[in-house]
Amino acid sequence: MRLSAFIAAVAALLLGGVSTPLQAADAEQQPATRVIVSPARLDQFTDRIEAIGTLTANESVELTAAVTETVSAIHFDDGDRVDKGQVLVEMTSGEEHAQLEEARATLNEAYRQYQRVLSLETQGTAAKSLLDERKREWETARARLAAIESRLADRLIKAPFAGVLGLRDLSVGALVEPGDLITTLDDDSVMKLEFGVPATYLDVLRPGLDVLATARAYPGRRFEGSVKAVDSRVDTATRAIRVRAVLPNTERILKPGMLMQVQLLKTPRQAIVIPEEALMPLGDQQFVLLVDPADGNKVVRREIRIGGRRPGEVEVVSGLTPGEQVITHGTLKVRPGQQVVIGAVDDGSRPLHELLESTTGGGSAK
Repeated sequence: MRLSAFIAAVAALLLGGVSTPLQAADAEQQPATRVIVSPARLDQFTDRIEAIGTLTANESVELTAAVTETVSAIHFDDGDRVDKGQVLVEMTSGEEHAQLEEARATLNEAYRQYQRVLSLETQGTAAKSLLDERKREWETARARLAAIESRLADRLIKAPFAGVLGLRDLSVGALVEPGDLITTLDDDSVMKLEFGVPATYLDVLRPGLDVLATARAYPGRRFEGSVKAVDSRVDTATRAIRVRAVLPNTERILKPGMLMQVQLLKTPRQAIVIPEEALMPLGDQQFVLLVDPADGNKVVRREIRIGGRRPGEVEVVSGLTPGEQVITHGTLKVRPGQQVVIGAVDDGSRPLHELLESTTGGGSAK
């Protein structure tokens, strides 16, 4: 009984592996597999160099005192935006103002004496040496006035350029000395982004390259800019070169010191692009499955050569022409030479779940 059962099982296995005419007829009656395809298309493609960078303001300065004096007035508050030349801090300057009035009076008198002697010298009633002496007194008075005005200017802290102030670090009545920090001033209308790039990319680094930057503080936002300058030296320790880009900051949301992820966009070009899901790698080779409408929607397997990648898409260097339809979903259910039904065309206008729902009429695409 056991031997006969074994023989029967082997016979059933052998017969099951042979396709009979009846089985072939049943197979022909099965519905064709429905797949999702995407047309190979021409698109602008760029290679990307990734780096990490730090933001600095377009102009930045720490405002400090230039003399030892007490603060008499403060004309700003934390975080104020100021114009160029705006007075921020006044220091005690009563003595200097008195000296200024004296110097102005002395200058006016010296000028009058010079003009009087000049007219007399023209008429021949005054010596030339006297005219020279009066001119020297006038010029000395003018120089003394300029010196006093300079000392007065040192007692006024002004904004050297327009920008935003930092935190205030002093109060009225405080005694400040040269070098004491009063506040910071940043021109944040444009931000500088500095980052290091491996020296292997020196052949493509140049001013004008497009830059995309993102920050964790603003998820989902991309900040566009361009390379302004490339350093003249390569760091001998890291073998990287410093690159400086500029980012417009019209909304004033980027701050100095922020860490940003940077993408340098190089070698822009027109390229054939397909979805990454269409790739079927085999070792070092890449294949795709095509649907040939001219041959009754039969599946064709073709080797391609790929170039750069970007999220969800890949560049095809050779093996495809624009408009050819590659299978993106359903590749595991079909074989070369098999006829299929195009259930949906993925042109990027509809989400994937809608495309999958449209293929439920006869077999799922997975």
